[in-house]
Amino acid sequence: MKTTITEDGNDAVLVAPPNFSMVEDCIYRSSFPQPCNFPFLQTLNLRSIIYLCPEPYPPQNLDFLQSHNIQLFQFGIEGKTDLSVSTGQDTVMEALKVLIDVRNHPVLIHCNRGKHRTGCLVGCLRKFQNWCLTCVLEEYQRFAGPKSRTTDLKFIETFDTLSLRQCLYSIIYKYQGYASMKPRLMYKDDNLQKPQLASA
Repeated sequence: MKTTITEDGNDAVLVAPPNFSMVEDCIYRSSFPQPCNFPFLQTLNLRSIIYLCPEPYPPQNLDFLQSHNIQLFQFGIEGKTDLSVSTGQDTVMEALKVLIDVRNHPVLIHCNRGKHRTGCLVGCLRKFQNWCLTCVLEEYQRFAGPKSRTTDLKFIETFDTLSLRQCLYSIIYKYQGYASMKPRLMYKDDNLQKPQLASA
């Protein structure tokens, strides 16, 4: 929860979606946002949302996105899919390309619970960022809790980031500022066509 001051000077309690967390600067993760979470999401100044479920986005959520000029990228992964199959790997790779494009930031990643599908995508991002595997898997397990899936852990462990590094997007790290030295991800070629947006 977060408290903010409204225009009339009163305190308003902003409610974050369950499992909400900052992954890194301008990248967030959570469970499926409900209407009660919309005021909180407004404070993030989101530019896009990566939605990892096959179900249609609810009309209320679509209205919120449209009214705040937020792009929706939908990657329909079934809840108990073994991502190690080729279609699962391809889908995660496409979602990862959207995630690391700073033109889409600030971005929120979510599935239903913000645990398994979201955890897999964040885990693949961490591998791309050269995190040690132990830390990557620990982060997944921290959000998944007792419902951690061995198939997800295996998928993250074997996910090949080399093909992403060699793809046409030519992704590079760009350091912002001199003091913080925080790595930010950016495409070399800003004229490349953007991935397909989900229809609103």
